[in-house]
Amino acid sequence: MTTSRIARGSAHTDAAGTTLTTLPEAEEKSALRTRLLAARKAMTPAAKAVAEEVICRRLLDWLQQNPVASLGVYHPIRQEPDLHPAYNALAAQGVHLSLPIIRGKDAPLEFVRWTPGETLVKDAMGTSAPAHGEAACPHALLIPCLGFNAARLRLGYGGGFYDRTLAHEPRPLAIGVAYAEALVEFTGQPHDIALDLILTDA
Repeated sequence: MTTSRIARGSAHTDAAGTTLTTLPEAEEKSALRTRLLAARKAMTPAAKAVAEEVICRRLLDWLQQNPVASLGVYHPIRQEPDLHPAYNALAAQGVHLSLPIIRGKDAPLEFVRWTPGETLVKDAMGTSAPAHGEAACPHALLIPCLGFNAARLRLGYGGGFYDRTLAHEPRPLAIGVAYAEALVEFTGQPHDIALDLILTDA
């Protein structure tokens, strides 16, 4: 798994042979977001489908060994991995699924029960969520990552919603979901919370 270098940064190689990029702290996250979003957009439909199939399989395998009764999932945006086949399988197994709802710009996420196939509507922040649903407190969350580093810190879109959500107790198990090429190096901030594990296609 190799990440691309970004202009004006320095790079080094970790023990696994992965090229990691370092940028000045003030600009690194903005530059990484731009680069990673462009890389997602450049993925061919075939490559994306293969990656999603692998991630779905790994998610189901991991949950078979580490079962949870309820799981917070996500509806993909911006070419995030689409894991709906895994959602269908988990629902058939009796796992209670839920989707996040954004209640406010500075608030943590709330979750409502959801069944695959149920109609979704846009909430106040433009996120797809169930029109009606029972409040849920999932035991584990699937969290899409635009990027992630070796310390399992997540790079998202900058809203901080998942960090605020994970800061509350009881904290659910945090399972990151990302494409393998999303492994980059960046400096963590005091509010960043490490994920418990990250599933990729590599």
